[in-house]
Amino acid sequence: MSFKIKQVSSKLVGPMYNCHEPKPVPDFVPLSVFDKLVEDEDNHEAIIYVYKPPNPSNTLLEQGLRKALVEYPEMAGRFSTKDICDERVILLNDKGMRFIEATADCTLDEVIPFKPATLSSFNPNERGLDELPLVQLTRFTCDSLVIFFSSSHTVADGASASQFVVAWSQACRGLQIPPRPLYNRNIFVPRDTPIVAYDHKNIEVAKRVINHNELMDQLLPFSADDVVYHKAHFTPEFIAKLKNKANSPIPDMDNGEQRPYSTFESLVAHLWRTMARVRGLADLQTTEMKISVNGRSRLKPCVPDEYFGNLVLAAFPQSRVKELLDNSLSHAAEVIHQAIVKLNSDYFKSFIDFANSDMQNEDLILDEANWKVPTLWPNLEVDSWLGFPFNTVDFGFGKPYIFMPLFGAWEGVVYLLPSFDGDGRSIDIYITLFQQHLDMFQEICFCID
Repeated sequence: MSFKIKQVSSKLVGPMYNCHEPKPVPDFVPLSVFDKLVEDEDNHEAIIYVYKPPNPSNTLLEQGLRKALVEYPEMAGRFSTKDICDERVILLNDKGMRFIEATADCTLDEVIPFKPATLSSFNPNERGLDELPLVQLTRFTCDSLVIFFSSSHTVADGASASQFVVAWSQACRGLQIPPRPLYNRNIFVPRDTPIVAYDHKNIEVAKRVINHNELMDQLLPFSADDVVYHKAHFTPEFIAKLKNKANSPIPDMDNGEQRPYSTFESLVAHLWRTMARVRGLADLQTTEMKISVNGRSRLKPCVPDEYFGNLVLAAFPQSRVKELLDNSLSHAAEVIHQAIVKLNSDYFKSFIDFANSDMQNEDLILDEANWKVPTLWPNLEVDSWLGFPFNTVDFGFGKPYIFMPLFGAWEGVVYLLPSFDGDGRSIDIYITLFQQHLDMFQEICFCID
């Protein structure tokens, strides 16, 4: 169905302090080495929350946002070059975030299930703005509400962005927003004797940016227009069978030990093998996954979950297609497990030492004329949002009816999210794939061989 969204208002919303004097905060916060790792991408991570009536008013949502910004002043700030080394920082100047109100000329049920074009219409796609986050409230004729939220990846990773949205919802319900126990981004300092034990230049640096325009040029006869979003729902019963299959003994394990693979490892191993079949990859091709790994609990001592900023590195499990498909699901889960477990405290500290070394400026800046573009095809990029507190994003009238990521029209991106079907254990995956592959994916993604 064709429908139109009309923008009603657009303004800046800043923090609302409870006293005459603003809450004392530093003038700026420097970017950490983990922020700088995504700085040249500087893309906005976006998600939509869908609520059926009754819903909070736009005024209530705005007031709650102003209260949340008191505890999260970075979200009301701006990028600048203010520190003594003239490096980029987040200026805590309370300029505010972009707040847009819009209306749709139809009911929500008329556009569900969402198609890519529909999802894109919720994104105001404001160009040239220097605000770090952006919110658009779109109200339908049935009074259903779609909240589009995006924020600069340089400011916050997915865990931190979801933390801010939870704080916003708490403020709307009149709850006290817990103060963050760790405010300082400048905690990732190199060790007294730096130990760079891993090849971070060819992992974190060379593999972190993907030029999707060049990628699509490689995919003829496929094009971006052939990419579709697909949602697959995995029940607790199916997941239990999958984990049981993944955790069956591996005959060729060198040490004879069998690990209990997690739900994530089991499900992603299954999706990896499924997509290799769906794509019809050649036996000798190498397929790789990029899996985001949260370092908060991995660093020793641990960094509190409430830490606001970026604290993510990526694991890159890879395999020849023949080995991936000829061996068991357990084998694929083991490849994934080994790649993820490598990103322990020593690995994160090694990256901190590397990023703070004398070669920092040279090593963390990409030479776009000479870099090799790591292709997502035949690869996958996987993000797990299973631990994010989406169920608590209640603005006073109940949890979301739908929530889902917004992502670009390139093939091979996978998001894992907790399902809202009520059982608390189901998982939904959102995946981009070519329309020509959709039927086969639907046919085999629920087959456990």
